[in-house]
Amino acid sequence: MKLSRRELLTGLAAAGAAAAVPSPAEARDRKVAEAGSVGMLYDSTLCIGCRACVVKCKEANQLPQDRATLNGAPYDAPPDLNGTTKNVIKLAAAGGRSAFMKSQCMHCVDPACVSVCMIGALAKNASTGIVTYDKDGCVGCRYCQVACPFNVPKFNWDKAAPQIVKCELCRHRGEPKKPGVRQIADPACCEVCPRGAVVYGKRSDLLQEAQRRLKTQPDRYEAKVYGDQDAGGTQVLYLTAKGVPFRALGLPDVGDEAAPALSESISHGIYYGMVAPVALFGAALLTIRKNRKQADEEGA
Repeated sequence: MKLSRRELLTGLAAAGAAAAVPSPAEARDRKVAEAGSVGMLYDSTLCIGCRACVVKCKEANQLPQDRATLNGAPYDAPPDLNGTTKNVIKLAAAGGRSAFMKSQCMHCVDPACVSVCMIGALAKNASTGIVTYDKDGCVGCRYCQVACPFNVPKFNWDKAAPQIVKCELCRHRGEPKKPGVRQIADPACCEVCPRGAVVYGKRSDLLQEAQRRLKTQPDRYEAKVYGDQDAGGTQVLYLTAKGVPFRALGLPDVGDEAAPALSESISHGIYYGMVAPVALFGAALLTIRKNRKQADEEGA
């Protein structure tokens, strides 16, 4: 039995009409960073591109080096985030000026990766706001890669079991070493930076510090703290040099709304009371019946 183009479109139109039926579903409330949320502030005007943070990150997370050769000597030089690299330094250029960019997980206040993770392998820690990953719960669907507006999560194809690789702010360095005692340590990249280009702390304190720098040195910076409101807010914040826009650093113009705020509102509205799925099933059933009746008449 074949579905004609007209009949298929009719069925889809019926489902679409059902999805448009008003429902009690409302837009999600905007999420805000918890008081204890931690993060990083990266100041591109201070970074010298030494990549000490890249090396230290791999050492702290027991990740293999990305081997490249320069003047006959091997060195660790990943061009971008990948299945063995959680943190990378890139060179950006704009209008004859250049700057370095540190790329890693942004630890969004309202993370899209967490929203789409069907199993809950990606989660947001309630006290620190760190977006954590549990490899034992990951099924390898890679929806997080599609959903992330910053193109951060990477899949490790070298592992037999599914595994996503992303920065977790070295949370393992703060795990209890004695019963009831928690050792707090800076992420490895912040600990080793020779210029203090990237610093760790509470998001609220970092935001205040970034705004202080903008106020006291307006000729040094673009007048914006990236991550303050972008994508609903992120816990990794950025400052960039005057004349070097954030988009040149690879930070997209994503607006102030978090991606899940729209996607979840739409999906909740569509599936409220199972109206749309029932309508789609009904339209398909009617089309099948019509085709069956037509086939019976032709065979008579």
